[in-house]
This record gives sequence, C-alpha cells and structure tokens, in this order.
Amino acid sequence: MLFRSTLKKALLELSIYKIIYFCYVLVLPIIFSGMPWQFVVAGFLVLHFTAGLGLSLIFQLAHVLESSEFPLPSEDRRMENNWAIHQLLNTANFSPSSRIMYWFIGGLNYQVEHHLFPHISHVHYPKIAKIVKRTALQFGLPYQEMPNFVVALVEHGKMLR
Repeated sequence: MLFRSTLKKALLELSIYKIIYFCYVLVLPIIFSGMPWQFVVAGFLVLHFTAGLGLSLIFQLAHVLESSEFPLPSEDRRMENNWAIHQLLNTANFSPSSRIMYWFIGGLNYQVEHHLFPHISHVHYPKIAKIVKRTALQFGLPYQEMPNFVVALVEHGKMLR
C-alpha cells in the first residue's frame, strides 16, 4: 500500500510539474510575446529536438560502441564483475584532447570518469583520466577512448549496423 501511495504522489507531482512547464514555456509566450503561436510552438520543437539530439549523441557515443560489453547477470542474478569494472567495460571517453568539446558538453566526453567519480566536479576529469587510464592498463582492464567525435560517431555507427 505504501508503494501505491508513493507512486500516486510521484505521478501527481510529475503531472503538476509538466503542467507548470508547458504553461511557462508555451502558454505564457503565446499570450504575452505577441508572436504568432506557430512560431512559439516551432521554437519549442526546435529547442527539444536540438537538446534531444545533443544528449543522445553524447550518451550514445559514450555507451553504445562495438568495443562496449553488455554482460548479462548469471542465473542467480549476479554480475560477473564488480561495479567499477562494469563501468570500464561499458563506458568510453571521446575527444579527450578537445578543449572545445570539453567546454561545450561540460566534461561529459569523459564518461569513464563521470561514472567512476560522479560526485567529483567535471573540472577534474582530465587530470583524473590520466590516473584512471594508467591504473586500468596496469591491472589489465580496458580503458575505452576515442580520439575524437568523428571516430566515436563512426564506431557507434558500426555498432548500430
């Protein structure tokens, strides 16, 4: 019963926040901007398309590559590797030497470090990456890194194919 009331509360909160969001992003601009409603809706769609494309590119390039492993749990629902090794097997960095990419996506091109150290600020990822890479290789663990965005995109395309 506790789960149902919690789920109901969560759905109610989600619904209220969605209504508030659509009101301030769509309804208020349509009413007060003086722009035709079609322009406001077009801007809304472009905003969400652009954000969705950007986020999907960042996360797909970091997680869905031919070199990524997708292990399944055993019969007793246990994973073969521990959490940290699992992160190394399933996550890749891309464009580590690009300061523009690093700035533009807030350090998310360092996905390995982002997963291993989620509570550390992204400003430290480039320095941490060197240590993580050296340590992973020292213990015979993979450290997946694509030299640039295009290589990562091609590798992702190979995986999809």
